[in-house]
Amino acid sequence: MTRLAPRAALTAAVCAVTLLACAHPAAADGAAPSPSALTLRVIPSTSTDGRCTPASDTVAEVVPWAQRRLGLSRVHPLSEGAGVTVAVVDTGVSTRKGLFRHRVTGESAGADCIGHGTFVAGLIAGLPSAGSGFSGVAPRARIVAVRGTDASGATDAATVARGIRAAVDAGASVIHVSAALPRASAALKDALRTAARHDALVVAPAAPDTVRTSAESPAPDGYWPAASPGVVAVAPYDAEGEVADEDGTEHAQLAAPGFGVTGRGPAGRGHYVGDGASVAAAFVSGTAALVRSHEPDLTAPQVADRLRLTAYPGTPLWLDPYAAVTTVLAPRAEATAAASPPALALPQPPPAQPGPIRRARLLAVTAAVTALVLAGWLALRRGRRPAPAGRA
Repeated sequence: MTRLAPRAALTAAVCAVTLLACAHPAAADGAAPSPSALTLRVIPSTSTDGRCTPASDTVAEVVPWAQRRLGLSRVHPLSEGAGVTVAVVDTGVSTRKGLFRHRVTGESAGADCIGHGTFVAGLIAGLPSAGSGFSGVAPRARIVAVRGTDASGATDAATVARGIRAAVDAGASVIHVSAALPRASAALKDALRTAARHDALVVAPAAPDTVRTSAESPAPDGYWPAASPGVVAVAPYDAEGEVADEDGTEHAQLAAPGFGVTGRGPAGRGHYVGDGASVAAAFVSGTAALVRSHEPDLTAPQVADRLRLTAYPGTPLWLDPYAAVTTVLAPRAEATAAASPPALALPQPPPAQPGPIRRARLLAVTAAVTALVLAGWLALRRGRRPAPAGRA
């Protein structure tokens, strides 16, 4: 699998010409798009010539459309993912001080020739930088870099299984897997069961980032590990809100920005643009870190339920980080009970305590009601007394 999917290829080409084409006009928050055009390098998921991805020195100063669509500026005052470890099972993660500030550990930390793992990790936990509107979803979360591919970016079930086990051993509570495999293996299924036993939430793309070749058979029951029960499967949508219509996306539970997404890469001070379901899954992984940081007592299945229940209505449901952290549903989400998972008992705020004035009023009303009841009871007793002798 070496070619970009048709929509991904088109989006990447457009974004490489101008960043404005990837900025949605209706911003939820943040700065308005700049009128100047930018040329950004496309981050690949594989390498066919053995060369490393070149550095980018082009800085995107505006807040990326994906961040505005997700409303990250609203949720960051409440949670930034502190205390949560997210494993990235991908091509490795560059230990860039300006992007992660010593928060990357693991067997593949510092080594990422292709750059896809660094791009994904930046979307999950990248720090804001001066002169740029970019920020990761959970900029205070820790990253564990785990190898999930070979040197060219190719992968298989055995490699992903080893990566998931390494993530569990490293203590990750959220495990992001960028691979979408047409079939599982016994080792992969066992690794997923191990993650579940250790209360680690696995997030994965519902479809591959690249097109199936003619020699590859389709995956009618979904791609792995996303097809496994308990794994959160994610599909991508573009700046216009259109969800990718590709094999596997029909099995997705959530959708998130996944085309024309701006992020940081393995080298240079600038930004790259990325596409695909693995990119969308990074936003879900970051949001899971926000929830686990804000609600540390929730189990992995409860976090998955929270992500689905608080999402915007759609097919699949649209990720909403603010609602996932606060459990405050947006108005559009409240009208789609039929499209949402079974009801989840979410924590409610404690009832407000009455102030002194309100308390006095309540006491006065209570006293008045008591007096009326007592007066009625006395009147009733007088009405039932026998009449004195000699009176009719």
